[in-house]
Amino acid sequence: MNIIQRASSPTPDFFQKLRNIGLALAAISTAIITAPVTLPAAVITIAGYIAVAGSIAGAVSQLTTEENK
Repeated sequence: MNIIQRASSPTPDFFQKLRNIGLALAAISTAIITAPVTLPAAVITIAGYIAVAGSIAGAVSQLTTEENK
């Protein structure tokens, strides 16, 4: 199964929820990183890590498929 077929296959409910949470975390942390106000370096660093983790969770969740029986 190639990557395009896998991405367009049905995704289990749990991984759909996990994907949405991951993408929301990535969006919120991106907004924090690009905020026009001065924030402490620790907040920016943590937001960067959360953005990466959310993006990875979203990508992996999208590629998870239901088992064909």
